Amino acid sequence: MTRALIALLSGTLFGAGLAYSGMSDPARVQAFLDLLGQWDPTLAFVMGGAMLPMAVAWVIRSRLSAPLAAPTFDLPGTTKLDRPLAIGAILFGMGWGIAGLCPGPALTDLAIAPGDVAPFVVAMFVGMAAQRFTAFTSQKPKQAGPK
Repeated sequence: MTRALIALLSGTLFGAGLAYSGMSDPARVQAFLDLLGQWDPTLAFVMGGAMLPMAVAWVIRSRLSAPLAAPTFDLPGTTKLDRPLAIGAILFGMGWGIAGLCPGPALTDLAIAPGDVAPFVVAMFVGMAAQRFTAFTSQKPKQAGPK
């Protein structure tokens, strides 16, 4: 119950921040990404502003042996830059630039303008499912070791 409450509060705070800052407005995001045209630098302040509380959170995290509502921290198992990460980053950036939306703002927009964003969200979930299917089917079967 505690984890669900923390997730609900965190998600609400995150969504409110996205909406209030304008990050859920595709036109504003596209203007931010338009470096050679009518560039709007305001979202850089949103991203920069997120770094301060995150820096504080990392300092606090370094002093804890476990999170408050879980037995262990769920940290990435690898930090290597590999082909799937690079391809995913390119696809993500292309989608973000074309639509002006990424997953967080798209889900936030479901509460604001569901009719406008629903096709994007459906396509986003289809893409996520396709990636999972591809990753699942491309896994090599485990070799049986000597008995």
